[in-house]
Amino acid sequence: MALEAYASRNRDEVHTDVLFEARQACYKARDAFYACLEKEADKKPTEIGSVGLLYPKECKPSREAYEKSCRLSWVKHFDRQYCKNKRMQRLLDDKETRRGV
Repeated sequence: MALEAYASRNRDEVHTDVLFEARQACYKARDAFYACLEKEADKKPTEIGSVGLLYPKECKPSREAYEKSCRLSWVKHFDRQYCKNKRMQRLLDDKETRRGV
């Protein structure tokens, strides 16, 4: 009973519009960084991101914006996801060449 009274008086308000804007900014920065990775794929990676992700120095400004816009746990999650997808794509491409397709 006392807990309910306390909760009703000190209710934290969640501003969903602010959370939505922050998520959108994070996604935009993430997409810009990964677009840079794809564009600069022919260059030698010299920088190290989280979870062992390597990227060229040309993508460093977009990486910094990405890390600034997103939570660290999100950056790690998206980096893992990107590496997993790239690895899967390499495996699929390799299997197609073995089949003689």
